[in-house]
Amino acid sequence: MSFLKKSVFNILVDLVTKGGENIIMPFLNIQEEVSLFYEVKGDLESSETIVFLNGVMASTNSWYQFIPFFERFGYKMLLHDFKGQLKSSKPEGPYTFEEHAKELKELMDFLQIKNASLIGTSYGGEVALKFAIKFPEYVKKMVIIDSVSELDEVLKYFVKGWIALAEKENGIEFFYGTMPSIYSDSYIRKNYKELEKRALAIDKMPKDFFKGQIYLYETFLQDVYMTKELQKIKSPTLVICGEKDILKPLKFSQIIADNIPNSEFVIIPDCGHVVIFEKPEELVTLSLGFLLKNNSFKV
Repeated sequence: MSFLKKSVFNILVDLVTKGGENIIMPFLNIQEEVSLFYEVKGDLESSETIVFLNGVMASTNSWYQFIPFFERFGYKMLLHDFKGQLKSSKPEGPYTFEEHAKELKELMDFLQIKNASLIGTSYGGEVALKFAIKFPEYVKKMVIIDSVSELDEVLKYFVKGWIALAEKENGIEFFYGTMPSIYSDSYIRKNYKELEKRALAIDKMPKDFFKGQIYLYETFLQDVYMTKELQKIKSPTLVICGEKDILKPLKFSQIIADNIPNSEFVIIPDCGHVVIFEKPEELVTLSLGFLLKNNSFKV
């Protein structure tokens, strides 16, 4: 399959088969203003679940390219959009990472998933960290990709710049304004035509996409600080960072790895912030290898 043809910005309406019935766009209503879009894929009878947690600009479809690989090893997979993201509701923000964690717990409880391995990229990795801090009994293993547990001034102003772009509600300008901080030089050079398509897809987003993005960016700026809590995480954790990530550079992943007792740290060469698109093959190898190494079930 071609990884590069999978775009985080495609708007897809998928059929999820559950209990022999086709369900279009399943949602879980948690509160009056919170409705979470979710999908369950893979082996629905498996006792081993992976929860994929999105990057901030993404939706569940950003993980579709990985589903066949994990399905081959007998995993059930849960995906959802955080509140504020594309397919979920967008109540007024900012939110907190603890709210995201509690909402994930409610989703897992609703689906009768007692525990899972978490794979989260960027914002999703930060939700995974908070989830593991607050609900350790639900977490078996984690893969944290290009995430942070604190901020510096450069990262703050990158994200403040994103807020200014989102306020204009111009998809083309938003995409090209954020792109240099997300992708590596080599990826942009090799995939410029694909990136042009993504810019056009962003331009077709509903206006509330930008509203939700602003709420999420404000959440990140106000509430991502959790370095002092990381030592509470006991689950085996693989920390991954792109070597050329200028948005959330290596030092942040090193902080996470240094503060989680049972962790491993891997740097992916010639890769920017979006590992899931720039180096998907390497990510599959690392993630599957780590999960299987620490597995309690036979494959």
